[in-house]
Amino acid sequence: MTNNKHSFSVLDLCYIAMFTTLIAVLAQVSIPLPGGVPLTLQTFAVPLAGLILGAKRGTVSALLYVLLGAVGVPVFANFTGGLGIVLGMTGGFIVSFPLMALFAGFAANKSTKSPMLWLWLVLGAAVNYAVGTVWFMLVAGTGLQTALAACVLPFIPTAVLKIILSGMLGTMLRGVLRKANLLRGNGVTT
Repeated sequence: MTNNKHSFSVLDLCYIAMFTTLIAVLAQVSIPLPGGVPLTLQTFAVPLAGLILGAKRGTVSALLYVLLGAVGVPVFANFTGGLGIVLGMTGGFIVSFPLMALFAGFAANKSTKSPMLWLWLVLGAAVNYAVGTVWFMLVAGTGLQTALAACVLPFIPTAVLKIILSGMLGTMLRGVLRKANLLRGNGVTT
């Protein structure tokens, strides 16, 4: 571990890299939908990073993913990347991933056994949808009703499923890693 509470250990950096990679890999599970916003597993992987790594490391992992994609590394859905994707119709969903991981990390940092875990996960998803929908409206020049039909309504059932699965899997894996002494700290002070 490091002496400086604002720096990362080598182990932290490995976990951050591993979860950045996981987000990129799961982004490739993409189902195109008519509204222009694909169904991907990014929104499963991002809160998983926050839950397992904690707020600080999980947020950095999601931020690194966004930055890699923004500079052109093909980590976004369908092996795309570049500033054009980030500034495009679905860019709001992408840029809000660090916030989504942060909210999930808050949940994990407080207690993975608390009912607040689910509230934080739902809030993270809500922020992702809000930023993504407003961004879609601005870029596509649509109204709220059209944006909701393209960006929110088709995804509600899978969003609920992703929240439940990431919450269950994330808390389980965090517990296993901590018991095995492979994960220390809460992601805020380590």
